Amino acid sequence: MTKPIEAKDIHTRLLKCTLEIENSRAWWTHPAVGDDDHVATRAFEESWFGARSLPRVKVLLSNLRARFDAYPHALRVLREWQHMEPGTRALICHWHVQLTDPLYRAFAGHFLVERHEGARAEVTRDMVTRWVGDQGPGRWTMKTRVQFASQLLVTAKAAGLVKNLKDPRQLAFPRVGDDALTYLLYLLRGVEFDGTLLDNPYLSSVGLMPKLAEDRLRALSALHFKRQGDLVDFGWVYGDLEGWAQATVAPRGDHDRGLA
Repeated sequence: MTKPIEAKDIHTRLLKCTLEIENSRAWWTHPAVGDDDHVATRAFEESWFGARSLPRVKVLLSNLRARFDAYPHALRVLREWQHMEPGTRALICHWHVQLTDPLYRAFAGHFLVERHEGARAEVTRDMVTRWVGDQGPGRWTMKTRVQFASQLLVTAKAAGLVKNLKDPRQLAFPRVGDDALTYLLYLLRGVEFDGTLLDNPYLSSVGLMPKLAEDRLRALSALHFKRQGDLVDFGWVYGDLEGWAQATVAPRGDHDRGLA
């Protein structure tokens, strides 16, 4: 079976849709059966996303489909995970934006991490605007670069990577609970991505560089992590992400529907 892949092509969806934590939660809990027009009309009439206009609902629908429906094994878990901590929810949304937006993946997983390692763990919008320009010289006008910088910072703030929205903006690494970390590892296990399960921009974006990540992995109950020299072994307790969820955060019998 072919694995879904992380997005490779830079796009501009972030200009219209940032982290959208609560709207993502609404998307997970509503079955989206039918074509986009039918689903958008239903979402609008039933106020899935609150008092949003139909055009805005269509924008949300397009973006949330890209972020979550592209990874059906994850979406099935998210639909059933009823008692998720708010911090875990924010991290899951953050990682799915990284998966589907290479610019945000590089921003959160490389650029901000490098700023953490500098003399001051902070950024300004001008710094981010220059960085955006470096990612595609000549690709965007200055106005678009500034818009990108603003949206990247707003998204990172919602994910807990940026503390404030006034320059200079202080950086932070959010708390990553065991459930969130286990979700990410089992998610990536079923995805084609650049990097390794121990060294990747998803882990580094939340401060889990390889050495620190090793310590956290050894403490997880859903896998048996071992390292001997350069040999790394992941002993998976469950067959896949859905198997883990069924046994832990979304067990069968708690809801009307089990994970398929």
